[in-house]
Amino acid sequence: MEMVVGVKKMWGVALLTVLNFFFFFSGSVDGFVMGEQPLSKIAIHRITLGHSNTTSITASPILLGSNGEDTEWVNVDLDHDNPSAGDWIGVFSPANFNSSICSPESSDSQDRAPHICTAPIKYKFAIDSNSDYTKTGKASLKFQIINQRADFAFVLFSGGLSKPKLVAVSNSVTFANPKAPVYPRLALGRAWNEMTVTWTSGYDIDEGVPLVKWGLQGGQPKRSFAATSTFTKNSMCGSPARTVGWRDPGFIHTSFLSNLRPNTKYNYRMGLFLSNGSYLWSKAYSFRSSPSPGQNSLQRVIIFGDLGKVERDGSNEYNNNQPGSLNTTDQLIKDLPNIDIVFHIGDITYAQGYLSQWDQFTSQMEPIASTVPYMIARFFQGSKLSPPGLEPPYVLIFVLTVNVLPLELCMMDGHGNHERDWPNSGSFYNGPDSGGECGVLAETMYYSPMKNKDKFWYSIDYGMFHFCVADSEKDWREGTEQYKFLNHCLASVNRKKQPWLIFTAHRVLGYSSDFSYSMEGSFGEPGARENLEKLWRKYKVDVAFFGHVHNYERTCPVYQEQCLNLEKSRYSGTVNGTIHVAVGGGGYHLSKFSDDIPSWSIYRDYDYGFVKMTAFNHSSLLLEYKKSSDGKVYDSFTISKDYY
Repeated sequence: MEMVVGVKKMWGVALLTVLNFFFFFSGSVDGFVMGEQPLSKIAIHRITLGHSNTTSITASPILLGSNGEDTEWVNVDLDHDNPSAGDWIGVFSPANFNSSICSPESSDSQDRAPHICTAPIKYKFAIDSNSDYTKTGKASLKFQIINQRADFAFVLFSGGLSKPKLVAVSNSVTFANPKAPVYPRLALGRAWNEMTVTWTSGYDIDEGVPLVKWGLQGGQPKRSFAATSTFTKNSMCGSPARTVGWRDPGFIHTSFLSNLRPNTKYNYRMGLFLSNGSYLWSKAYSFRSSPSPGQNSLQRVIIFGDLGKVERDGSNEYNNNQPGSLNTTDQLIKDLPNIDIVFHIGDITYAQGYLSQWDQFTSQMEPIASTVPYMIARFFQGSKLSPPGLEPPYVLIFVLTVNVLPLELCMMDGHGNHERDWPNSGSFYNGPDSGGECGVLAETMYYSPMKNKDKFWYSIDYGMFHFCVADSEKDWREGTEQYKFLNHCLASVNRKKQPWLIFTAHRVLGYSSDFSYSMEGSFGEPGARENLEKLWRKYKVDVAFFGHVHNYERTCPVYQEQCLNLEKSRYSGTVNGTIHVAVGGGGYHLSKFSDDIPSWSIYRDYDYGFVKMTAFNHSSLLLEYKKSSDGKVYDSFTISKDYY
């Protein structure tokens, strides 16, 4: 029997790998394919030159962020003497892009060398702003530009995305301080009374010492210094991250704010102590610290997966790739006063090797991630030991550089397959979903409290909740190191103090009737339930959350495919089974369900949405599924029980 199960599991993994490759590589350049990264449609290395002296393209204003803004609107006016429906404008940064950084594709002919070897940050078709463009040659477009550590140029191409010809380049525009500290991301530290602040800037530690100024309202502010990290092109595992998708990431800083009072509001600013002796500070932000473990207070948790990003200016063909992302983001921003912590359980940006999109994502999520802990993928972090002769706080910098295919670096895990997976990189799954990022971006841009940077599994205490976070991209089978961790994590909680025991992972290690899983008959990752379900039952896990499948589904309290409670929405007393919730409809293209509805499936929704989980006290829990389109509740259930 064990051999049969093992063969079935390996066959399932092989089938999923084949499907991953199929969906990743299928589709034409100009025709949109479901799940295709929009920037990948641009044939960068096929660009030819067709400069026109009678065509003009101008961008204004020239100076952005004069009052400290990190997001501005830029007007681009176009007057083209030979317009066509395939004309498009790409936003390039840095503005001084040319072939000097490109390697010739062939030594046979100089003409065959690429003229451009980096993708734009975003693009728009000229005709989208003026339906008469092909007649008049005139268009006026608006682009939303964020501070990304360099200047910008707007470039007109003809020939569509598959055969682009460079026609004209605008003047450059820049932020007043393109290197300013921006886009803070909060996360819980390894202790319940510790908050981490991660942000991005253009300052190396030779230019300034990164730090956070923080404290209580009206109190004497403290200053905590930050560790700094970055990485190079050779840190990437493959293309496009290592080629056309590469963009300098700047410097990522993380500071640890410790010994916080429970459930207390703190104000903070990120900044730098510059080499000239002055300070540079960001705008002011605030957060509320975590409740102490077991604290009896109202605690509200948001959970979703597979969000992605969308440009608010309609660029990158807006709704084609990640249509629900902005709706989800905006609903969370609207409800932010009623949110305490967010869990984004994998598949974060869908940058898929186009590194500029990580800045775009951190900007999109800034109103949320700067205010509440945003638990996501891992941050590459070094030792917290003090360097010789330097007492804490201190500053360290880590530069990830590898001159050959970085297998050791690729062993790092992102939370989801679209951050982590790359062939022969040590992932449990061998697909190309990360676009060559192999977890480096996810780990560097965000902090998570794992104990070992190569093993993205960890536990979190948040008031009355105890979370056990699994890494579905690493081996979770019985006998492995991760399995032992999960067993310990689930066993170690004091249910009288923290009654709500929650399991999360990116891939569906439990139950889902998504079409992809039903095709192979597993209704979840092959072999996962055979290995993990007995742990969930033994330790009475209340709810298990998963992403990866882009829809919403809730099961009954289930064990071995059998409902152990016939109630649909009001559970009380001993529930016996674990309720499984797939909540991967954050924003990326939706995935269909199987035609047949399994007996354990209580509610299914083919739409974008997220879950809000509210613990009122030690004996009452509410879970609500809200659609991203209107923020209304479409499914809910309560659990009432007493561990005293």
